Amino acid sequence: MTGNPGPSPPVRILTAATIVTAFSEPRVLDHGAVAWQGERILAVGDAGELIAQHPDAAILDGSGGMVLPGLVNLHHHFYSSLARGLDPGRRLGDFGEILDGLWWRLDRALDRDTIRLSAELALADSIRSGVTTVFDHHASPSLIGGSLEIIAEAVERAGLAAVLCYEITDRNGHEDAIEGLNENLAFSESRRHDARVRGMLGFHASFTVDDATLRAAADARLAGMGCHIHVAEDALDLRMSHVVYGAAPLQRLDRHGLIDDRTLAVHCTHLGSDDRQLLAERGAVIVHNPESNANNGVGRLDLDGAAADGCRVGLGTDGMSSAMLGSLRAAFLAVRGGRRDPTAGFVVVPEMLAVNAEVAGRFLDEPGLGRLEAGAPADFCVLDSAPPTPVTPGNVFAHLVYGSAGSPVRHTVARGRVVMEDHRLTTVDAAATAAEARAAAPALWERFHALGVSRPEWLPTKE
Repeated sequence: MTGNPGPSPPVRILTAATIVTAFSEPRVLDHGAVAWQGERILAVGDAGELIAQHPDAAILDGSGGMVLPGLVNLHHHFYSSLARGLDPGRRLGDFGEILDGLWWRLDRALDRDTIRLSAELALADSIRSGVTTVFDHHASPSLIGGSLEIIAEAVERAGLAAVLCYEITDRNGHEDAIEGLNENLAFSESRRHDARVRGMLGFHASFTVDDATLRAAADARLAGMGCHIHVAEDALDLRMSHVVYGAAPLQRLDRHGLIDDRTLAVHCTHLGSDDRQLLAERGAVIVHNPESNANNGVGRLDLDGAAADGCRVGLGTDGMSSAMLGSLRAAFLAVRGGRRDPTAGFVVVPEMLAVNAEVAGRFLDEPGLGRLEAGAPADFCVLDSAPPTPVTPGNVFAHLVYGSAGSPVRHTVARGRVVMEDHRLTTVDAAATAAEARAAAPALWERFHALGVSRPEWLPTKE
């Protein structure tokens, strides 16, 4: 005998002026609406018709806005949230010094509360930016075991979806590297059937991961488990991989079977054509982070070259922010600025958000993710800007990069839950979280400065 399933969740309808149903081959509906029940979309169509079909539905007013599928961020670092305004105490002159003098000190200073707060701050910003799914890459060497569950619980409270990993690295010793591997494995196994939070293997850049660790990760990798790794962000990765291990980063990873269609190769700024072709052949996805690359002065991904080599390219923020539309516009302008060509930018960049959604759908077993259609997850956002000119399937990208990317998000709906309504977050108390973070930051920064630098002896000092 089965129990009473209880009443069905109420139907809700978002009314809007303009609906864009996908980031690739979209339909564009004027005076449209999205009807959903629970976590699933019931229908997308004419507002008057959907309201007539569901006269008792609660209405979420999106009039005057542009509706997009919920955005996906393929590479974030939640733990960077409390670095804003942090003075490293000395000038950081190159990428090695940035790692050594800032990030490798900050991640060692994190504790349980600051891991949680960093996640909550980034999740609040994600909601404000219309992001409903995030791939986060975490590191906290002073608290490895259980760190991903701290983040997962924050994701669940916020109402979003996420794919999480811990950064495996030997820079703090081989025991820590294996503990990081075990954290990924335990978390991924515990969340294997979770609808909204999953795990994958995470690696720092390969020059900080020795061959024994790569071999252990390859041997222990669970069936279908993805790999999320920084690749050739800076020339330092290539140089040190050759100096320390006698091989290029992708050669080492491929040797251990860690490059396949569930690999996210982040940055890839300094890869040549042969390496990009290898990624394409294996089905891996390059994740571009234009704002972070510019901030760190590491160079610019050759998007035209990546396309010519058959690569699929997604988009992330690398902890710089959570604003995916801002990252999209930065990618577009970087192509034009880098090539000094005002006609460039329409080859790879327009497909990035669609690639993000497809990747997230595979990792979360949600093939409809990123599309506003019946049966798909009810993930969408409403940009608070009325398009001043007609929106068509052929000009959606132009509307985003030339206008809407700078517009505030009015509503965010994640798996049917309204997590922001009329600019007010409903699942996260952003003001209280920010106040708690301001109170916690001084002690975190004090620990940061007390730690000093941790430069491994094999990492060269800039001459």
